Amino acid sequence: MRTAGLRPDDVVLEVGPGLGSLTLGLLPAAARVTAVEIDERLAVRLPRTVAERRPDLADRLTVVREDALRVRELPGPPPTALVANLPYNVAVPVLLHLLELLPTLDRALILVQAEVAERLAAGPGTAAYGIPSVKAAWYGEVRRAGNVGRRVFWPEPNVDSGLVSLVRRPPPPGDRAATFAVVDAAFAMRRKGLRAALARWAGSPAAAEARLRAAGIDPAIRGEQLSVTDFARLAAVGGEPA
Repeated sequence: MRTAGLRPDDVVLEVGPGLGSLTLGLLPAAARVTAVEIDERLAVRLPRTVAERRPDLADRLTVVREDALRVRELPGPPPTALVANLPYNVAVPVLLHLLELLPTLDRALILVQAEVAERLAAGPGTAAYGIPSVKAAWYGEVRRAGNVGRRVFWPEPNVDSGLVSLVRRPPPPGDRAATFAVVDAAFAMRRKGLRAALARWAGSPAAAEARLRAAGIDPAIRGEQLSVTDFARLAAVGGEPA
């Protein structure tokens, strides 16, 4: 809980609480916990577990039986912090969806596969830098917050895990959807320079070069060298993709 930096007035969003071991740790540290659980049996069992183990805190818990990727609204006060052990195969889509859906989330601490953690926290110019890195950076400052070995889990997974911390900050000037479209195009052919990689997005290599130069970006460099602010600036001068 210390790593999550929770405050007594926080409303915590937890995704995939499972049997409730993390939930039981979150409840004493926050004002409320909203737990989103896709498995109906676990969603039904979680309130009983809390009532049995911490009856004094049972009224702080709300369980939402839903797929986190399909959530469109949550009951109760808006969450201020996301603390979750995210399923490895959907960790990035879930994180990005919740950050966009819930602007009140000003902090996140998530446990993900170590490789995913590295990608989320990677900076421009590094081998791990890519689409997850740029899109997460749109919402906030992302960093690695620790490593978690596989032996702490039961059953033991085949991969190591890592903690990722995100602190929200204002996004760069520009449109999110337009920026993300440029990011997707740039990394679809990440081995190519941006003039070639963005040709389809812009309409032609020449049009891509013109837009890149208008944004003050060298057309010969690759997408992995641009920050989220660079991508936002490029999207702003790019007009509608062809």
